[in-house]
Amino acid sequence: MIPLRDENPTRSVPYLTYLLIAVNVLLFLFQTFGGGMFETRSGLAGPLAGWTLIPAEVTRGIDHAINGPTLQPTFLTILTSMFLHGGWLHLAGNMLFLAIFGNNIEDALGSVKYLFFYVACGVAAAATQIFSMPNSLIPTLGASGAIAGVLGAYLVLFPRARVLTLVFLGFILTWIRVPAWVLLGFWIVSQFFSQWTQSLKAEMMGGETGGVAYFAHIGGFIAGMILIKVLGGQPPRTPYETYRPPQVDYRLIRR
Repeated sequence: MIPLRDENPTRSVPYLTYLLIAVNVLLFLFQTFGGGMFETRSGLAGPLAGWTLIPAEVTRGIDHAINGPTLQPTFLTILTSMFLHGGWLHLAGNMLFLAIFGNNIEDALGSVKYLFFYVACGVAAAATQIFSMPNSLIPTLGASGAIAGVLGAYLVLFPRARVLTLVFLGFILTWIRVPAWVLLGFWIVSQFFSQWTQSLKAEMMGGETGGVAYFAHIGGFIAGMILIKVLGGQPPRTPYETYRPPQVDYRLIRR
């Protein structure tokens, strides 16, 4: 299920959401065409390679050579890694979800709170990944954890909002409108299932393997569901809800 757009208008222009998308795209272009980060036989290289998150570097405070010179102190990579991506599909998928769902969360929180919310969800996602794999030497990167927080908040505030979704039914490709709780519920359940199968594969192979940081997705999603309430996020009132009929005094006027 791939979302195409939601039917959930906003009251304001989501400038911060647009800015976050622009920063992610520009950094990825620098990674790809500016030599910002590239793979070698020994690992990653380039000025942005040290921005990736390696759990073992954070937990041990040691700079491993896997991603070149790591940004110091190492815990800063928790922040920088959420603005890097591993490929065009990785970037496109993340930015699609952010564009569709981020504008409504920015509208519900306001830009300042939304920025704090986005970064906090990204930090929570990274912390979940580090806690689940504290000795991992595999570089982690991507905005998925922060955007998972946006999805969790959207599920809390707008569970019945309609989302136009692309669906694959065998060899048939079609699109349908589904409530957000169906799409996002399917998404988070798939993350738990995918993490289970990935862990099973790693166990069968006798060691950790590269792949998707599903623990980060799960941690970010749960953080988003909690933080949207802590920060007082409220869905905007509809025109009908904000309308107040004039007060009429029905008492008789005696003359």
